[in-house]
Amino acid sequence: MKDKIALEEHVESTGVDVTGEHVGMDEAYFKDVEVRLQEYKLRLEDMDATGIETTILSLTQPGIEGVADTKKAVDLAKKMNDHIANFFVKANPGRFLGFACVPLQDPNAAAKELERAVKDLGFKGALVNGYTNIGDENTARYLDEPPVLDFWEKVAELDVPVYLHPRIPLPNQQRIYKGYEGLLGSAWGFGVETAMHAVRLHPKRAV
Repeated sequence: MKDKIALEEHVESTGVDVTGEHVGMDEAYFKDVEVRLQEYKLRLEDMDATGIETTILSLTQPGIEGVADTKKAVDLAKKMNDHIANFFVKANPGRFLGFACVPLQDPNAAAKELERAVKDLGFKGALVNGYTNIGDENTARYLDEPPVLDFWEKVAELDVPVYLHPRIPLPNQQRIYKGYEGLLGSAWGFGVETAMHAVRLHPKRAV
């Protein structure tokens, strides 16, 4: 297959420190991953080799959602979206597009940043890394909670997708993984956390 579009393709920036722990991952291996997260030449080579025409880039997890301080989250989201637009997208027209990161610590600010990213930067929607930390690492806000309504109204107005990306469970919910920390991420925990979050979003969910 040629002319494929890749959706879950992450980036980071040395100026936006939001990369989380990568439990169970070989340190030397992840150093190579970090290099690839911050540049695009190797990414373009891989895209050409595998028939990918366009990649929609997004900030790696836990992303802005893991920033407990609201003001810092708002500032970093804008900074990262500008970085994706200016460093990746504008330098490679037609090859890279963007999913915005949004500071859901302040849903109204998240709505404004999504609008800016879509209308001014040309982004195609938003990517949300699971729950959003509010104040500390063990306090979470999920996408079905009333304060997030302002954000969802803006999503509907702009008619853009929101990609729900996995994230490891809250630290105070990780007791069952003790001794099996390798399962916290993509091997198991990602799926459990994201599936439960998706169920919460269903309009006919059990209550």
